[in-house]
Amino acid sequence: MGTIDGLPPLREVIAAHDLVAKKQLGQNFLLDLNLTAKIARCAGDLAAFDVLEVGPGPGGLTRGLLAEGARHVVAVEKDARALPALAEIAAACPGRLTVLHGDALGMDLGSHLTPPVKVVANLPYNVGTELLIRWLTPAVWPPFWQSLTLMFQKEVAERIVAKPRTEAYGRLALLAQWRCETRIVMTLPPEAFTPAPKVHSAVVHLVALPAPRYAADEKLLMRITAMAFNQRRKMLRSSLKGLGPDIEARLLAAGIPPTARAEEIGLEAFCALARGFG
Repeated sequence: MGTIDGLPPLREVIAAHDLVAKKQLGQNFLLDLNLTAKIARCAGDLAAFDVLEVGPGPGGLTRGLLAEGARHVVAVEKDARALPALAEIAAACPGRLTVLHGDALGMDLGSHLTPPVKVVANLPYNVGTELLIRWLTPAVWPPFWQSLTLMFQKEVAERIVAKPRTEAYGRLALLAQWRCETRIVMTLPPEAFTPAPKVHSAVVHLVALPAPRYAADEKLLMRITAMAFNQRRKMLRSSLKGLGPDIEARLLAAGIPPTARAEEIGLEAFCALARGFG
């Protein structure tokens, strides 16, 4: 697929609408349409899907999604300054782009989409992790989306895909990998953005599993992992002692050495421990 005919370069769009990126909104714009198209392709075939995009800004990725054949794009933008630029894209693609003005954290986004759905977004850095956690913890699983293809700071991306016994491994890795296949599909240097952030960025692709990888009560699993990683340097028999006086026996029953530390324990073992409290 190619570009959308008749639309000006993004630098012209930004100048015409005075879209200077605002730090307080976590904005860093991608202006290279080859890059935005590449990110769109990382999400796979879009032709049969509604696509949710959060934080489109001047619409670089929005254009990529539409050019790569998305059935319909629902773009949620908090910054009213970007709405005229997005309206120009909507006019160039009649019936294929819906723009919602508001804060994605306060909206029922699923109600605006027709399944099947993919989420593809260069997320604002200041809300990216919170949005991811919300999408990973719906009231009912499987969720409204089939996959998430999301831009994060590289450090956050590495936390999502991290394995035990690595510095990045923690609760975010466990939550994401419990319910999804996860992998980093693309990395970008600071100079790819305007303005250039101080960090590298990476795109993570998460595919929802039909059911969690291992059986466990979500709230209990989250409580256990929170206690374990909040004191990640302590032995689990110490960091989890608040769960009960018999914690050492429960750890052993789950196949976990009581002297182990959180960063040494894999997802399957944490789920086994959670089931032991069921």
